[in-house]
Amino acid sequence: MATASETTLVTTHNESGTKWWTRFLDPSERTLAVLLLMPAALLLTLIIVYPVCRLIWTSFQSLSLTSGLPATFAGLENYTLMLEDPVFWETTWNTVLITLITVPGALFVGLALALMANLPFNVKWPVRLSLLIPWALPLSFAGLIFAWFFHSEYGVVNDVLRRIGIEGVIWFNSANWAFAAICLTIVWKTSSFMALIILAGLQTIPRSLYEAADVDGAGRLRQFFEITLPLLKPAIVVALIFRTITALQTFDIPFTMTRGGPGTSTATLAMYIHQNTVDFLDLGYGSALAVVMFALSMGVTAVYLRMIRAKG
Repeated sequence: MATASETTLVTTHNESGTKWWTRFLDPSERTLAVLLLMPAALLLTLIIVYPVCRLIWTSFQSLSLTSGLPATFAGLENYTLMLEDPVFWETTWNTVLITLITVPGALFVGLALALMANLPFNVKWPVRLSLLIPWALPLSFAGLIFAWFFHSEYGVVNDVLRRIGIEGVIWFNSANWAFAAICLTIVWKTSSFMALIILAGLQTIPRSLYEAADVDGAGRLRQFFEITLPLLKPAIVVALIFRTITALQTFDIPFTMTRGGPGTSTATLAMYIHQNTVDFLDLGYGSALAVVMFALSMGVTAVYLRMIRAKG
């Protein structure tokens, strides 16, 4: 016959087991949230956290596949070399300059396109389809198209200039003209992306606000600055975040149009990373360059998020 203490122990064990299964089958909201988020967290760890950590670790190593030597810990040697590398500073400045020119340019063009696409057309799909075409084109394909447009001998741009009495420009022999051609191409390619996001924001603005403004006698310009623009700020900030990060990682269009030339005057940081890792097989130095680009992207994102939090 079981004693009272043994009976109590068995009962307590059964109750604890029942409570564990009850918690598992009918979890609280917090437990359910953890269970649902766990697969996504594991996936993000595999595809984001581990590669970034691996990249940072490689940046502290001396690892060149052409040397045939095993990887050795080099400390800050790659970063010290970077600070003394004039090509790094030139490509970083080119990247920042492309970002400062093309992001506002794409924003203004995209805003104009979105406002145009939001007009009360009887048939809206051709207008909105025209916004999708530049966005749907691959970046390298857009670069090849505009490289032909700006060709000095048989390009469309010089042909138009000659027809109106202006001498054609040898676009890709001058650093300034080549940089201008790249920026124009990037603005054309990315403004449609900005327009699509802003157009989605325009669709959320209630028409009753404009009707009330018409009753109050507010003109179109006043409605734009007092109704449209303030309510579009969340969509504009989201568009700016995505566009700025991709601008800092610009590679395809300059690579296909100029290969970074003349010299390295139009090369970007992403192109310099590609050159060191793929062409020179210097994975240690290339990883250090990639860490800098990653830090720039995260820094810009943090600034935008802080702006959103401050306005909220």
